[in-house]
Amino acid sequence: MEYDVVIVGGGPSGLSTAIKLKQLDPELNICLLEKASEIGAHILSGNVFETRALDELLPNWKELNSPIKTKVSKEKFLFLGKSKSLSWPTWLLPSVQQNHNNYIISLANLCRWLAEQAEALGVEIFPGFPASEILYNEDGSVKGVATQDMGVDKNGNKKDGFEPGIELLGKVTVFAEGCRGHLGKQLIEKYNLSEGKDPQQYGIGFKEIWEISEKNHEEGMVMHTAGWPLDNNTYGGSFMYHAENKQVFLGYVIGLDYKNPHLSPFDEFQRFKTHPAIKKIIEGGKRISYGARALIEGGLQSLPKMFMPGALLIGCDAGTLNMPKIKGSHTAMKSGMIAAETINEHLKENKDLSIYEDKFKKSWIYEELYQARNVKPSFSWGLILGIIFTGIDQILFRGKLPFTLRHKHADHETLKPANEMPKIDYPKPDNVITFDKTSSVYLTGTNHTDNQPVHLQLKDPNLPINYTLEKFDEPAQRYCPAGVYEVQNENGVNKFVINSQNCIHCKTCDIKEPSQNITWVTPEGSGGPKYGNM
Repeated sequence: MEYDVVIVGGGPSGLSTAIKLKQLDPELNICLLEKASEIGAHILSGNVFETRALDELLPNWKELNSPIKTKVSKEKFLFLGKSKSLSWPTWLLPSVQQNHNNYIISLANLCRWLAEQAEALGVEIFPGFPASEILYNEDGSVKGVATQDMGVDKNGNKKDGFEPGIELLGKVTVFAEGCRGHLGKQLIEKYNLSEGKDPQQYGIGFKEIWEISEKNHEEGMVMHTAGWPLDNNTYGGSFMYHAENKQVFLGYVIGLDYKNPHLSPFDEFQRFKTHPAIKKIIEGGKRISYGARALIEGGLQSLPKMFMPGALLIGCDAGTLNMPKIKGSHTAMKSGMIAAETINEHLKENKDLSIYEDKFKKSWIYEELYQARNVKPSFSWGLILGIIFTGIDQILFRGKLPFTLRHKHADHETLKPANEMPKIDYPKPDNVITFDKTSSVYLTGTNHTDNQPVHLQLKDPNLPINYTLEKFDEPAQRYCPAGVYEVQNENGVNKFVINSQNCIHCKTCDIKEPSQNITWVTPEGSGGPKYGNM
């Protein structure tokens, strides 16, 4: 199947690309592939939404029944000790961390709405069709993608309902897969797009939706915390957003550059909820949703080149999230809009796709990322020094200090040997405030077709037991937020078990595994979580 433009990924960046392209030229033939069963089913974000890009893309969005309703009305920032909390005046926060005029939304529902706008303009959207392979021309340029074969068993044999994959060819292919896209990762390597850039940085973000009592609910309230339960040397913090319908979006983000292999990000999140300042709000409420997803946090220093022959890499597939803002949706959308402008000029005026970088550097997204560039690397000095430096950098100098801090290590390089780091004793879940991974994964609606090839591939199947278990106490048991990885002892012999049916597509294993031994590839179409309002 041939198109003018093939877009891989139905998140904010991919959908914005499609909409803008159709606005620029209604005659363009555009298709968009989404690996989830429907648009939005794999989308997870906090989300306090800045409308800047949407105002440019669809200025009349308020008249189009958009799901953007709850305006931020109040803000809090707390430093947490083990049992106490200190409220920090919001006027002392950097302006980038203030949320006046922003909205508390479900990004999944925003993407569903954006997909409706795209389809109304004539974009062909194919949910449930994961792009599993990049197709190349003889000259090495990208010519499109192939979707995955459906109906293959775990041994590679065709089942009764086998359907071969489809080749989708485009004059330009746009990769908008989100954080740690598996095809984007291949493109970065093939075209050496990260040459001269700092190692990319990531975090893992957790989110639960709670229905709470009316007396504890303040619609429009945005609260963030730093401190407990993490130590001073581990980057992370929380969010609590009071949405409509007596719901709160409760979440935690931990930098994947943490050093202690005994640390379990999931259990740190569960423990965080027991703090008196948090527990008093959700106590008596009901948890109705859970999810987790990696975030890309390297910023400007780690941003790869985003063009290559025949293709563009955009949004969180490249790394456009603004870390100190804790926002990536508006920047992802803007990167997609710039992609559309680039493609339109490429097709009509035969301009090289490299003009994308020029347009990007002249846009407000570049200005944002430039001003934010020093925040994340400063936290490698520890929480307190990072906060002090961020105040100086963002409040006094507004992100314009005459130097740029560097990211020195990739996240998979930071773990210390297990015998050098303290073990962490996590309390058992009470199934009221805190929960285990199994009951949490149940809430994601995750499902994968039985008897299909395992989509979490080991380069060396013996490495987890022969090396990683001994040196790092096999941290996959803990960094995975869905209980995919286990070490089981059978008759005195350790065995590494992959419960791939539990995978919620967060990509943490692909990022954090210390030997880069795990590669995440697409499972059969429609597999994975089915997030509702996340």
